[in-house]
Amino acid sequence: MEILYVCLIVFAVISGSALADPDPLQDLCVADLASGVKVNGYPCKDPANVTGADFYYEGLANAVVPNNTFGVATSIAFITQVPGINTLGLSLARADFAPGGLVPPHTHPRATEMIFLLEGALNVSFITTSNVVISQTVQKGGVFVFPKGLVHFLKNISDKPAAIIAAFDSQLPGTYVWSLSLFGAKIPEDVLADTFQITTDEVQNIRSKLFPTP
Repeated sequence: MEILYVCLIVFAVISGSALADPDPLQDLCVADLASGVKVNGYPCKDPANVTGADFYYEGLANAVVPNNTFGVATSIAFITQVPGINTLGLSLARADFAPGGLVPPHTHPRATEMIFLLEGALNVSFITTSNVVISQTVQKGGVFVFPKGLVHFLKNISDKPAAIIAAFDSQLPGTYVWSLSLFGAKIPEDVLADTFQITTDEVQNIRSKLFPTP
């Protein structure tokens, strides 16, 4: 019986380890973005071809003027921009807000997010699975954390531009903007109408506003 218990414990430990994300097994694994091999992430580039440029990126240095419905412009430094972060479990992004600009309710299914406010003032909130809204006004120099997978949003509450740097504990956190995903996907109009207790005409109206025809 004792041998059985030992075997069960060993099996549980091995199984648990197999399900966890492993630590890197080498000094670096620069992503080979051109590889046709399909894995959970990216295969490693030949170390002989690795350079400092694989770990360097300037895409977050300058502000971008928002030119969209929500008044926010986003710049990312994910694995597709910085292949050197492959297997390291981190990435950055920058968001520039026009006065009153809004990052609408969204989630990052693979990452916790921490923001640092470069300038301006934001109202930020996340929603728990108990439908409790946790809100905070963030001023210049302030930091706020959005727990992994929870719906959250950010709004510029000043009459001046605002900007943040966001850090993620994933090389590719993923972003699911609820309004754009629900009304942009080919979900039947009657399903959306029943879900939101509106008419199909109203569904069409919302879609035309979110995705205007050029």
